[in-house]
This record gives sequence, structure tokens and C-alpha cells, in this order.
Amino acid sequence: MTRSPGRRLFLAAVMLFLAAPLLVVAGVSVNAQRQLLFPPRGFSLRWYGELLAQSDWLNALKNSLVIATSSAALAVAVAFPLAWFLWRYRVRHARLLWALGVAPFTLPPVVTALGFLVFWISVGLYGAMPATIVSHAIFFLTLPLVTISLGLESIDRQLLEAAATLGADDGATFRTIVLPLLRPYLISGYAFAFVLSLNEYIIAYMVAGFTVETLPIKIFNSLRYGYTPVMAAVSVLFVLVAGLIFGLIARFGDLPKLLGAYAGRD
Repeated sequence: MTRSPGRRLFLAAVMLFLAAPLLVVAGVSVNAQRQLLFPPRGFSLRWYGELLAQSDWLNALKNSLVIATSSAALAVAVAFPLAWFLWRYRVRHARLLWALGVAPFTLPPVVTALGFLVFWISVGLYGAMPATIVSHAIFFLTLPLVTISLGLESIDRQLLEAAATLGADDGATFRTIVLPLLRPYLISGYAFAFVLSLNEYIIAYMVAGFTVETLPIKIFNSLRYGYTPVMAAVSVLFVLVAGLIFGLIARFGDLPKLLGAYAGRD
């Protein structure tokens, strides 16, 4: 079916509208002057160099990577057994357990962040990096929980019955059938949690304040002392990392299945 010129023009306008902010930020990040100017006056990559050379920006980058890597791993470690338990045993109160798993992400981030703030102050861990990691893991638990659950629902239960008929126990069935089929969903769930944790600001600010400075918090703090293209360079870095990770998932994974479009079974 050929697309009409009007439809193509409309799609091009929508794509331009969505890409315009990214183009502006990318242009600002290569501005030769130490100002947020667009169109850029001159061309320079010095702001990317400053991002990697200044100790305060490097420390913020390290904190963001540690928090995102650890919290995503913790979220998957909690979501995986929960999703497996709900799918394998069909417990009576499965909906309640599912609701508890997705509740933090469905609430407004400010509400969730305030709850974390009160909790960590009461236990004496406010401002600690482990508190930020656990808070991000709880908040983004929904992402791997949903993707892993989609992966489990796409597995034909007759495969498990056939393995049991051939003498395989639950452990062997899990290692040889379930885990290989579920691996793309585990990776995608981790990737989603990692990218969003890397960009998250509200919870990190409420839980750690200025004690553990992540890149989003560093950008906000830098706004008080002036606008520099380094902040635009950080934004471009965020976009590139997200685009790379999601591009790899789309390239090597089955993206429609990861989004829930698996074929129904008779």
C-alpha cells in the first residue's frame, strides 16, 4: 500500500517535531562559546572533553553508572523470582502480588520519593548510596517485572509437560527450556531499568540530596552558577546511551514480543 504525499508530509512533520529538541541540544553542545546558543556560533567539541576531564562531572558520572547498574540488577533479581512464582504456580493472591510489584511505578514520582525520604530518614540511611540504589530498584521494579512476565506468558506450557514426561526435574526444565527462552526478556528488563535509573532525578534528589550527586542532580546544581554547553553535552550523552541500548535490543531481540505482541495459542 503506497502512502499518499499528504501522509508522508504529516509523518515527516511529526518526526521533525519530536526530533527538534534533540537537534537544538546537540547544536548547543558543540557551540564554540561558553554559552547556551542556538544556532551554535562556531564548532567545538571542548565541552565533551570538559565532561570527561573535570573531576566533579566525572564523579557524578561514576555515581550515576554505579546506581543505574546496581539498581537495575537488583530490580531484575527481585522481579525474576516473583514473575516466575506467579506464572508457575498460579497462586490465589497473584493479582495482589502483581499490584505490589507495579505500585511504586504507577504512583507519581514525587509521592514515591517522599515515601522513600521518610523511610530512609527514619532508619538513618538518608544520603547513602545504598539507599538510592534500593529506592531506584523498587521504583523501576515494574519494568523487568512486566517484560519477564511477558516472556513467561509466551512460553508454551506443553514444553514443560514434555520435559517432565521425559524425566526432567524442575531444575533441569528451568535451565534448559525456561531460561534460554527468557534470556531476551531478562536483558531487556535490565536495559529499561538501567536507562531510566540513569536519567532519574526526583527520587535520587529526595533520597540522597547533594550527598550522592548523580548527573541529573549535577546538571540542576550547575544551573545555579550559569549555563554552559557541558550540560548539553551530558544530555546528548544520555540520548546516545539510550539510543544505543534500545537499538541493540531492537537489533538482536524480538521487539514486538518484548512489547507484548506474542502470538496467542490455541
